[in-house]
Amino acid sequence: MEKKVAGIKDVAELSGLSIATVSRALGGKGSVSAKSRKRAQDAAAELGFVLSYAASSLASGRNHNIGVVVPAVNRWFFSSLLDGISSELLEAGYDLTLYTTSQNASHRATILSDFLLRKRLDAVIAVSLELTEAEVLQLLAIHRPVLGVGGLLPGADSIRVDDFQLAKDATEHLIGLGHTRIAHIGGANEYDADFKLPRTRRNGYEVAMKGAKLPYAPEWLQTSDFTVNGAYATARAMLGAGRNRPTAIFAASDEMAFGAILAARDFGLRVPEDLSVIGIDGHEQGAVYGLTTFDQDARGQGSYAARRILDRLAQDLPAAEIPHEPVAEVFPTRLVVRSSTAVPPAE
Repeated sequence: MEKKVAGIKDVAELSGLSIATVSRALGGKGSVSAKSRKRAQDAAAELGFVLSYAASSLASGRNHNIGVVVPAVNRWFFSSLLDGISSELLEAGYDLTLYTTSQNASHRATILSDFLLRKRLDAVIAVSLELTEAEVLQLLAIHRPVLGVGGLLPGADSIRVDDFQLAKDATEHLIGLGHTRIAHIGGANEYDADFKLPRTRRNGYEVAMKGAKLPYAPEWLQTSDFTVNGAYATARAMLGAGRNRPTAIFAASDEMAFGAILAARDFGLRVPEDLSVIGIDGHEQGAVYGLTTFDQDARGQGSYAARRILDRLAQDLPAAEIPHEPVAEVFPTRLVVRSSTAVPPAE
């Protein structure tokens, strides 16, 4: 007579524990007391039972766990991108371990020198994190494929949007409508640490203005913190000056564009009749504000990043043994024209 193969229910009955506790104890996930873990392990050993997930991990050398590093989780772009990554990994049966640098240098150093080097991760997705060649090689040397989102990384695959071109195109959209007095609200210096996003988008604005031979007043170049509240205060100061008021604003993010629209209404300025506003992002609230924007599909970027890293793992090519030619891709964006931009008011 063929011997019955033990299941997790049998382990639970023999150990006197619940199936959920046995699963956590043998899978190494969740909070389980040392006593319960030993009871589960002893019962499993007696019955010759091995949790299928653990068996799969041992056989493949994989933990089915991807590390994702982001600057913060309380910003729309990062949370949307994480949603895309998480959904894709869940479908593929992978866990996600999240690390946030919080714009803190010591946090960044700890994550890169300790957490990411632990054996529990199969690969790393670094979001808006400008790793050095040495940092990338350190991860590749222990067989951790790396994918960068937001900029080029030396020796690693990457996905990014062309921030300079987006900013130039956004400014030129306003110029094409006939605007000559165009202001720019960009990111403050503290957001310039990795990949110089604020500076790059400001450069795109300046190149577009110079290309059209349009001057821009110093007071038209302002910075904020990529939030609605921050840009609202900045735009109020800019628009409240009265004299030499711009007829259009290019905001470096949709949330800052929302703040500019709200500030304009405080002064009785109609959008777009008196002031045109354009942003970059594709924020889900853009339609509510009628915002013209360049949609960079943050959630789609996350999904694509997850698929790329999973494809890399599927190749099963240890980074330290078989050379991998890094692939840098520019993620597609699209202009979404709504009601916040129009021809400038008659002089």
